[in-house]
Amino acid sequence: MRPLDLSHSLATDMPVYPGTEPVRVEPDATLDTDGYRTTRLDLDSHAGTHVDAPAHLTDGPSLDEFPVDRFRFDAAAADLRPLDAREPVSLDALRDALAVDPHEVDLVAVVTGWDRHWGNDRYFEHPYLTAEAAAWLADRDCDLGVDTVNPDPTPAERAGDDEPDGFPVHERLFERERVIVENLRGLDRTPERFELHAYPLRFAGADASPVRAVAHAGDGESR
Repeated sequence: MRPLDLSHSLATDMPVYPGTEPVRVEPDATLDTDGYRTTRLDLDSHAGTHVDAPAHLTDGPSLDEFPVDRFRFDAAAADLRPLDAREPVSLDALRDALAVDPHEVDLVAVVTGWDRHWGNDRYFEHPYLTAEAAAWLADRDCDLGVDTVNPDPTPAERAGDDEPDGFPVHERLFERERVIVENLRGLDRTPERFELHAYPLRFAGADASPVRAVAHAGDGESR
């Protein structure tokens, strides 16, 4: 298996979580004017493909408090497709989709296929995990990866009255000092078992950071 880039490109006006300031990626110096090139990046720490730290919502550790090897994950893919818009992923559905014991891996990558909607409003109508499913992963010391903007429901006009408020999935994982990799793409191309490298930028108190997420061959067979 060749390395697979699972990251969305940073770009001006790319999709961001509702209410977040838009991303700007713009030339700052040019060859014609300045004799060299530089680029100005203006973005939130949660922009694009990124990793969330417990410090995002709790008094838990920030990304810079973890050792660097914490972001090299032995991952297992849980393919839940097909899923409907705003469909909850139950614990039973998650367990049935996993071909390996979660005790044997560091991270479970939930494959919804919703990355195909990147760039349009339907992207924010994504499926989401239940708090019970998140607690089950946290109890097994598993981090979480998703190909959606959020493992919890994202506020939208079509939100149902029975959807949970707040961020129960984040909270269950952060309580156990787990991290969450969001806005992944191309998880449908990974084997059932693979290595995920998702190294954050290094800055003090990092609640989150964009990453270049790359899948490498692991111990499993291709689906």
